[in-house]
Amino acid sequence: MERRIPTKEEVLSYLEKDRNWGRWGADDQVGAVNMITPEKRAAAARLVKTGRAVSLSREFPKTPAANNPTPAIHFMKRGVRDEGGGSATDFYGISYHGQATTHLDALCHVWDHNGMWNGRSADDVITFDGATWGSVEHWKEGIITRGVLLDVPKFRGQPFVKLNEPIHGWDLEDVAKSQGVTMEPGDALIVYGGRDAWNEVNPQWGSLPEPGQPRQRAGLHASCLKFIRESDCSLLVWDMMDFEPNGYDIPWSVHGSIFAYGIGLLDNALLQPLAEACAEEGRYEFMLTVNPLRVVGGTGSPVNPIALV
Repeated sequence: MERRIPTKEEVLSYLEKDRNWGRWGADDQVGAVNMITPEKRAAAARLVKTGRAVSLSREFPKTPAANNPTPAIHFMKRGVRDEGGGSATDFYGISYHGQATTHLDALCHVWDHNGMWNGRSADDVITFDGATWGSVEHWKEGIITRGVLLDVPKFRGQPFVKLNEPIHGWDLEDVAKSQGVTMEPGDALIVYGGRDAWNEVNPQWGSLPEPGQPRQRAGLHASCLKFIRESDCSLLVWDMMDFEPNGYDIPWSVHGSIFAYGIGLLDNALLQPLAEACAEEGRYEFMLTVNPLRVVGGTGSPVNPIALV
């Protein structure tokens, strides 16, 4: 991979010429998850050596913050029964897209001027009753596959990815080589940027800017699109998302993997514990399970992904 920042024309070609439209049929709503066959799941299960389980989910984000303007809500109710008995029930409410909740983006979540996944028009399929195309229930069997963690801070010898040093496609290539891992079709590509270490010394990652100011966010540069496509992954898992501003005056850079390649995106993952576990175990491949809620017409789902090492 060339070690230079691509032009806008090249980035647009990644999202248009390299797209997966029609690869699994013109009416496909599953996308790259099609590559996760029963054989692929069985092979992933064989990667479990110690049985160590690591959650990749952040806590339910009930506390308002600069990167959580619409906090989740949790209401409790206490019921009474005879003879001293009782029950506790509750209600959860969450607007999960954004930068606080660990969640999975479905194929209907974003689009550009060319359309949604497989060329559908948002005007035709996005309704007030839900999406009628590419919604999350098409992944109801879960996404269970081989996960590969790329630890960028460890490779760079830094605690976290800096704002002026975004992750480039050649970085992902170098990290994979240094860790001795090779991406295989249907894998989950997991990119660790050190978000929680960032939060220790910076304003919260993903904090909303002052009115009239552009968002500045450390993360993955649009140059990563080429690596993502060539890796033939089914899922991108990350703690830091698209580097912003993307510098190309386009609506979506790395998030464009959804509509161009049919890849699910798992945003706001908690990856520091997994990076520590991989370093301790001395390996960076494992079984990953992601089980979204079965919401018909949903644009995604909060999730609690589990890595089994």
